[in-house]
This record gives sequence, C-alpha cells and structure tokens, in this order.
Amino acid sequence: MNSSLLKRFKVENLQEPSHNYTILVISIASPLLIGLYKDGTLIKEISSKEKTSDVLLPLLTELLDTYPVERIIYSRGPGSYMAIKLTYLILKTIEITKGIKCQGCSGFALNGGNPIKAIGNLYFIKEKETIITKKYEEPVDATFALPQSIHDLEIDEESTPEYMLPAV
Repeated sequence: MNSSLLKRFKVENLQEPSHNYTILVISIASPLLIGLYKDGTLIKEISSKEKTSDVLLPLLTELLDTYPVERIIYSRGPGSYMAIKLTYLILKTIEITKGIKCQGCSGFALNGGNPIKAIGNLYFIKEKETIITKKYEEPVDATFALPQSIHDLEIDEESTPEYMLPAV
C-alpha cells in the first residue's frame, strides 16, 4: 500500500461519528431548566431553583466544555423580564465568542400553551397570534418542561427577547 493511501485510510477510519448537540434553556420561570440534546433527543436535564444570574453561566460553561454544542435555543418570552434579558445577553456573547448559533422559541411552546406568570395575579396568555395579559384570582399552575425531542419544536425566526411588560 502506498503511503498516501495509507494516510487517507488512517484519517478516514479515525474520524468519530458526528453528533449534533443542542442546549435548550428555559429561564422564564423557576426552576431554571437546561436540556442537552444529542441529535434532537434529550440526554441530560439540569434543574435549578437558584437565581438565573448565579447559575446559568457556570452550567452552560460546563456543558460547552464537555460537549461539542452546535446551537443553543432559549425561551425568549414572555416571562421574567430580567431572566430573559440576562439569558439573551449570555447566549449572544457565547454566539459571538464561540460561534455557537443562538435561537429562540416561545415560552408557550414549552408549557403546553398555558398561561405564563407576569406579575402579581397577571398572566400572559396567547390568543391566536396575540399575547395579552389576563388577571386570575387563583394562582395558575403553568409548569414548564423540557421536551423529550426538539425535532418538532417551533423555532422563532427572531432570536431577540420577546419582552412583554404588563401594565401595572
């Protein structure tokens, strides 16, 4: 076997199979949820009741140091204004410095379309394509969950935060 053929054979056979790793961040309500997806399927779930400002960056750094992540999706709203702003700032910085694509999705896609806590007894609700606030006398259980697969998750064309500040 000639040397160039041998080199090509070694290079082709040593390459690892390529996997597509994605991180999904749900920071618009407590607890903070982070999912790691391999080829679109959830393989690791992280949950934290600590402040997003305290734990999001260290958790993302650990995942990025361990896995070859190609993109990060986040719940861009509506929800906690400060958490959305902070999450977007961190993810945009990662996108610029590491070249990892940052995309957004609606918070309603991650809680079954249920109301999302705004402030006090006001909740964000989605009526057709419009998001409004509605007052509920009793607290609404609007639990968020990481989907087992992100293949059908609707990604927004826009990745900037969807700030919806209710009138108080």
